[in-house]
Amino acid sequence: MPFKPPKAREPLTEAELYEYAVGALGRRMRTVAELKRLLLPRVEKGETGEARIEAVLAKLREQKYLDDAAFATYYTRLRQEGAKFGKRRVQQDLQQKGIEGDLITTTLDAAYESVNEESLARQYLDRKRTRKPTNEKESARVMRQLVRGGFSLGVAYKILKSWDVDESAIPMVEAEESSDSGE
Repeated sequence: MPFKPPKAREPLTEAELYEYAVGALGRRMRTVAELKRLLLPRVEKGETGEARIEAVLAKLREQKYLDDAAFATYYTRLRQEGAKFGKRRVQQDLQQKGIEGDLITTTLDAAYESVNEESLARQYLDRKRTRKPTNEKESARVMRQLVRGGFSLGVAYKILKSWDVDESAIPMVEAEESSDSGE
């Protein structure tokens, strides 16, 4: 039994589009770019659809339902305090969500100015229940885990050395370490 092709939806009017957008924002906080991507398939293609989306976005901004700066601040605090992620990871996440570069920079600078990256990395490893590595393979795994968490290679080396991991078990990435230590 073959599947039927999906029914073509009627494009939403501006009022229906607004209701849809409010419902989407009611489920979770979104950026302007995310909401725009969500609304795009619900309008006709071309300038009329774009104009309808822009009108809805303007109305939502005016009513303070949509605010990228507030989203960036809230999201950064959540990822820093809850997930214990480093600055780089949060920066990548915000870029992926469509936040502008200048806003990302100011938000992250404010959030991470008084944070000790090494202690945050230790909290991240505690949260992940990571144990002290005993060989080179495990050391490399811990390093990858820290880099994935948004921490610099310099911090990863400091943590591994503070765990008294044998120097030969620490993977060497000299060129990258020297470029990371300047941050």
